[in-house]
Amino acid sequence: MRGHVPIRTCVGCGERDAQQVLLRVVSVADRLAPDPRRTVPGRGAYLHRRRGCWEAFVGRRGPVRSLRRSVARAERERLVQVLAAGGPGGAR
Repeated sequence: MRGHVPIRTCVGCGERDAQQVLLRVVSVADRLAPDPRRTVPGRGAYLHRRRGCWEAFVGRRGPVRSLRRSVARAERERLVQVLAAGGPGGAR
């Protein structure tokens, strides 16, 4: 038996997957930042490392429940730009 595998939900597509497959995103000083090592303290949200999930995340409305705050569309777009440029944990 392998043991417990943490499962998280992608805030882009809404699919559940193993935590190790997803990229953790945290809110730091009212900005979203990737946390590929999952070490930044505080609440986090998870995204697949797929552009389709990033774009779905940008298009969503309302608060990000896992972060317990609303995230402006411009901030979501900024995060996607960082990920697309190969920022921490982004495009591979």
